[in-house]
Amino acid sequence: MSLVRPPLLSCRAARQQGEGVAYRGRVLVELSTQLEGKPDKEVDKISSDDILVVQKYQRRRKYSLCAVFHGACMIQEPGEPIQFEVSIGNYGNKLDSTCKPLASTTQYSCAVFDGNHYYYLPWADTKPVVVLLSFWEDISHRLDAVNIILYIANRLQENINALKISIEAKVPENRLDEIWVKLVNQLVDDLSNVQLPSLEGVTNLTTLDIQVKKLRDQALLLMGEQAQRMVQEASDITETLGTIEGWLEKLKELAEEPQNSMPDVIIWMLRGEKRVGYARIPAHQVLYSTHSEEACGQYCGKTQNVVLKYPMDKSKGQKLPVQIRVNMWLGLSAYEKKFNTFAEGTFSVFAELYENQAEVFGKWGTTGLMNRHKFSDVTGKIKVKQEYFLPPKGWEWEGDWFVDPERSLLTEADAGHTEFLDEVFENETRLPGREWKPASEPFTDVNGEKALSPAEIECPVGWAWEDAWTYDINRAVDEKGWEYGITIPPDDKPKSWVPAEKMYHVHRRRRLIRARKRVAGASVAEKRDLGDPEGWEYSSLIGWKFHKKERSSDTFRRRRWRRKMAPAQRVGASAIFNLEGALGIDQEEKGSKESSKAFGANTPTVSCTFDRAYVYHLRVYVYQARNLMALDKDSFSDPYAHVSFLHVSKTTETVNACLNPTWDQTLIFNSVEIYGDPQALEHNPPDVVLEIYDKDQVGKDEMLGRSMCKPVVKLQPGMDATPRLLWHPVMQRGEHSGDVLVSAELILKDKGNDTELPLVPSMRGDNLYMVPQGVRPVVQLTAIEILAWGLRNMKPYQLASVSSPSLVVECGGEVVHSATIRNMKKSPNFPVSVLFLKVLLPKEEMYTPPIVLKVIDHRPFGRKPVVGQCTISSLEEFRCDPYEIRSELSMSSKMALMASPPRDLAINMEDSRPLLEAERVEKEKEVVDWWSKFYASIGDHEKCGPYRQKGYDTLKVYNKELEDIEDFKGLTDFCNTFKLLRGKNENGENDPTVVGEFKGSFKVYPLSDDPGVTPPPRQFRELPESGPQECLVRIYVVRAVDLQPKDNNGRCDPYIKISLGRNSIDDRDNYLPNTTNPVFGRMFELSCFLPQDKDLKISVYDYDLLTRDEKVGETVIDLENRFLSRFGSYCGLPQTYCVSGINQWRDQLKPSQILQNLARLKGSPPPRTEDNGNTLHFGGKQYSLAEFEANKELHQHLGPPSERIALHVLRTQNLVPEHVETRTLYSSFQPTLSQGSLQMWVDVFPKSLGHPGPPFHIAPRKAQRNYLRVVVWNTTDVTLDETSVTGERMSDIYVKGWMPGMEEDKQKTDVHYRSLDGDGNFNWRFVFPFDYLPAEQLCLVSKKEHFWSLDKTEFRIPPKLIIQIWDNDKFSLDDYLGSIELDLRHLITPTKMPHKCSIDMLSKEGDIPHQKWDETKSLFNQKAVRGWWPCVVENGSQKELGGKVELSLEIVAEQEADERPAGKGRDEPNMHPKLDAPNRPDTSFFWFTNPCKTMKFIVWRRFKWLFIGLILLILVLLFIGILLYSLPNYISMKIVKPFR
Repeated sequence: MSLVRPPLLSCRAARQQGEGVAYRGRVLVELSTQLEGKPDKEVDKISSDDILVVQKYQRRRKYSLCAVFHGACMIQEPGEPIQFEVSIGNYGNKLDSTCKPLASTTQYSCAVFDGNHYYYLPWADTKPVVVLLSFWEDISHRLDAVNIILYIANRLQENINALKISIEAKVPENRLDEIWVKLVNQLVDDLSNVQLPSLEGVTNLTTLDIQVKKLRDQALLLMGEQAQRMVQEASDITETLGTIEGWLEKLKELAEEPQNSMPDVIIWMLRGEKRVGYARIPAHQVLYSTHSEEACGQYCGKTQNVVLKYPMDKSKGQKLPVQIRVNMWLGLSAYEKKFNTFAEGTFSVFAELYENQAEVFGKWGTTGLMNRHKFSDVTGKIKVKQEYFLPPKGWEWEGDWFVDPERSLLTEADAGHTEFLDEVFENETRLPGREWKPASEPFTDVNGEKALSPAEIECPVGWAWEDAWTYDINRAVDEKGWEYGITIPPDDKPKSWVPAEKMYHVHRRRRLIRARKRVAGASVAEKRDLGDPEGWEYSSLIGWKFHKKERSSDTFRRRRWRRKMAPAQRVGASAIFNLEGALGIDQEEKGSKESSKAFGANTPTVSCTFDRAYVYHLRVYVYQARNLMALDKDSFSDPYAHVSFLHVSKTTETVNACLNPTWDQTLIFNSVEIYGDPQALEHNPPDVVLEIYDKDQVGKDEMLGRSMCKPVVKLQPGMDATPRLLWHPVMQRGEHSGDVLVSAELILKDKGNDTELPLVPSMRGDNLYMVPQGVRPVVQLTAIEILAWGLRNMKPYQLASVSSPSLVVECGGEVVHSATIRNMKKSPNFPVSVLFLKVLLPKEEMYTPPIVLKVIDHRPFGRKPVVGQCTISSLEEFRCDPYEIRSELSMSSKMALMASPPRDLAINMEDSRPLLEAERVEKEKEVVDWWSKFYASIGDHEKCGPYRQKGYDTLKVYNKELEDIEDFKGLTDFCNTFKLLRGKNENGENDPTVVGEFKGSFKVYPLSDDPGVTPPPRQFRELPESGPQECLVRIYVVRAVDLQPKDNNGRCDPYIKISLGRNSIDDRDNYLPNTTNPVFGRMFELSCFLPQDKDLKISVYDYDLLTRDEKVGETVIDLENRFLSRFGSYCGLPQTYCVSGINQWRDQLKPSQILQNLARLKGSPPPRTEDNGNTLHFGGKQYSLAEFEANKELHQHLGPPSERIALHVLRTQNLVPEHVETRTLYSSFQPTLSQGSLQMWVDVFPKSLGHPGPPFHIAPRKAQRNYLRVVVWNTTDVTLDETSVTGERMSDIYVKGWMPGMEEDKQKTDVHYRSLDGDGNFNWRFVFPFDYLPAEQLCLVSKKEHFWSLDKTEFRIPPKLIIQIWDNDKFSLDDYLGSIELDLRHLITPTKMPHKCSIDMLSKEGDIPHQKWDETKSLFNQKAVRGWWPCVVENGSQKELGGKVELSLEIVAEQEADERPAGKGRDEPNMHPKLDAPNRPDTSFFWFTNPCKTMKFIVWRRFKWLFIGLILLILVLLFIGILLYSLPNYISMKIVKPFR
């Protein structure tokens, strides 16, 4: 359970950044989480008891906030006067009338030019102060813990930065160990000594507080234990860096406070009344704590630099509104006296108002003020009076009202400038078509206001004219400088001007200009010029533009009245926290409409005055930059840097057409006045800001990025601390866009004494100082060998193809040019491949400038445009020892053979294959193929069959690209591939357009400064021929893994497309349906010319019947790198040398030839064989074939021993083995996401060396059509499932059978009716056709998954036979009696006699694992088998015997089935064997179709005597009936005797 009151912030103004800029309130929320159960009600009212419990969490305490603004600089433009507002929550926001008015805003000030680029606010020794009082819950127990953890994290961050710099600078090991030990020990000390605040006695405690405290304590304890263990166990510093950075991230996570209810401090910059910039400062950063010094905020009572942001800034910080330097202190009012120890300077509190006057008919008064009041605030809109100002409680007046002009609002046009251009416009008018005459106001300013004539304008004090008044003709004017316009009533001056005169023009003007320059030492004289003695400020219009001296065009003036206040009792700076509320209320305006406007307008102004300004000497050493963005169309930029420090700035020189400029410039700021304690400045100096721009001849300069660095502060000029040049990131739009090598030092000048300052650096040109010795990097003469091999894939430039390019290599100010390629299409390689460059490079790698490559195309008429460029930032990977014996040459053995002088070469592929029996060969082909080799290599023993037992080769299956294998160095040992870029980097894109590739490499090594020393040997020698080579390329595509589905069923129908140069192969007809893991098994063979056709592109597409096929992904292979690499990646080395079989040697050269070439390249003696090739001497070592082939099974496919041992030796030389690589597929739509992977490999064979060996046959295994013939002979002991009408137990037996996966082909026998003893006779044949893979011992089943499916899906299923016994019922469902499942690969051994067949036969065979199956029990080996098998039925968990069945099983191949046909059942052809009708007993019949037999065998046999008795009874009854019928007649005849 947690109880938290998070601040609500409006993100309306900065929704894109996700940061709120306006406080909207807070909400008190209680959250609880339950694992189970559902709430009874979604919304329910809070009970009164719960509300009472929460009351203790709502106690408010008074907080005091003070912010002293020391400076505001880097303002983009002067504009209207600037004011700053500080608020926390609702408090301090002058637009929020719910809180008491506070002194939350600074006085308005006008920006002054800094003499170079920016503007600043001239506060001088009087700094504006903002004071706030607010009421919040006391959550110090939470924020103190946050500050303590951040204190530990900040110290750890500083130490990590120092460690990284030391690693980059490659400091000595012992020094690096010291830095690392200091880091870890300081972390251990911080974790052990600094304790989190205890929660005992805290009233507003929640359950979450307790749990978070427990979590933090456990995490810090564990981190301390890990750090102590690291000190004892660590061996490599670089390996521990990741763990230490993980601790830093953990500390930052622990510092997250989920129950922070104190809003951020928001600083707003206002221009006039408009809010233009803001900054949010978390309150805990400036919060004071009594717990410990570590619990205080990071910037509590400290001066910090804050960069404000624009609301809704779409440029993401590309432009800044202002950078301020502010000192903030926030604490409970109970501890506000602690503020006295943090405060600097003298705090003053004044009440102020402005007296306003206007000039009417040459007299100053109040009649022409229009909407202004005689006495108002600084804006002139709110009326105030001196009489009604009342000091706040606890304060009293000190003195009377006096006039005190505000100098920071007086804006002279030349303020801050060292050079200035005065201007005045000469005006003439006429009637249309008449002569031009001077206008009524012959001289005006640019706005048409009256101005002095050039003769009346005097040079100001401290300035000197540079030349005379001249007409400005460098504008849109005619040849005499006139521009023309017409007036449209009611205006009396034109609104627009044109350079061409027309008859209807009635007004014209021209601009007169005169330059002046500030005289050194004039600043003191200017300070003494206080302007008007009465304190008036003048303006030509009612607004913000005021100046000191009255001019003839001025119509408005004002002056500031101030009255000082002092605390009545308290002493110290903390007294300013009692300034709560306004100074008073104007009684006359009370209740009026304007009273709301005047709310808080007469709050006191607080300022901090410093009695002394310390003068510093700043030097900024800007050496170079790297990896800047290209913002020009020629793929480069023209960078220069604005360097800003507080209120001063300077600009470096511009370096043209460069992304890695070397300025080598020292910017010197002689006298920088900074107020405040130098000791505090030493610990937290202001930032030096570098903004790098691209110089454009047309248009506005574009920004390349911004960087900041801290200067080294020297309070004594003689200190030995030397600033170290460090790389600082250049940020643009929140992203890294380069680095700049810079450092700075800030030296305190003692009483203006410049003698103790460092010596002025040597100059380069006018006012350009170089970086001095001791700061600049120490350089050394270095050789750079450039292997300029060629250019690839050059895209057209300006719609024309690049045909004749050359290469320009630049590094450290040195340039070398290559020869020109005459025809890119015929040969894209340079005629001269090796270039040499001598250059002075820094000894330290971190200072090394990059190598810049420029590709220039030679075009007609002498045009040489730059068509591509590349920057190589780090040279470390190319450094080498030139005297080291090159045991690893940058050339493969095959390329060495091609580079050697021509000689006769005979390549004989030995065919010493022994004669094998035809049956054995065919049998081996069935069970062993290339796929057996592949499955054996990946450990799939079920599919590889007996391959491993035969001792055959395996191959290396890499789970990534061959270029990513560390042992092979990316296959760039001969030359690297560098992408050439071109174009403008717009819209924040990371990279410009890739327009081509440069193939080459570099070797960097030091040279001796002594010219008499013999230079070291060249590194690039014995290079191969650079002409085109015709090659045969074989691409083996094995299979794809986890392809991205493209169909609605979650699968795809993949097929392969291959392109190489102008050749392409579309394998669409062989698509594989309904799979994301297709087994392609395809080999493609192409011819190409290298290096023109170096890029092999392999794509996987999804087949679609109606729509366009969709690309799944593609991969690109650089064949040239593989061809040139010394690792032999053109064709991998197998494990053994075979002259036959599936592992037959496929390279053009035999192993012995490859080994000889390798020995020649290494400078070693040629290999020598002894003992009939069983022993070989190479490289000073002796190798034995017996050692290599020990414990290995030899087979009949092996070649001669001399070649086998040569191959074994080659495999010890770190060459590429026979392999399958896994290449990731990528899509152009999602270039960083994997679309699956492709397992494949490529062989490259130059045709000049002859024909290669036969290719591997990697086609997918084809299933063989087989027929399973099952003859059901008899059954016995079948369960009698029914009772006849006569009471006999019987069953109507029939047998059903099928193979799993082919359920649609179920077959069943005829019915053996009325089996009274469980016996059944059938003589019935089942015939099951199936496709079988012998190597995998699986059946291949193809069928449609759904009736609407277009293609069949393949399944691999074990070959099994299911036999079931059923009882036939005509008027109900048949009864199941038993079944048996027979695995044809491991058949259950049948019995010859039925009485030996039992259920125990199943349990014995079921326990044997698959690996231990007896191959002799496979029906595929036995071919035919006959016997009795038990059929079982499950009764609960028990298995019971349901009957026994006699079967004959026979597997017949397709060819044999044609030769020995057999029909189903007893149909023709009833052969092999011939099945006669079963000899069933006479009692076996169906009663409905055989009524006679029914009477004979059912009725008569059981009820014979009953029937006889019934007949006799009927006869007796008939006799009796006849007797009874005739007896009356007889008796009557006897009595009557009618015949007598």
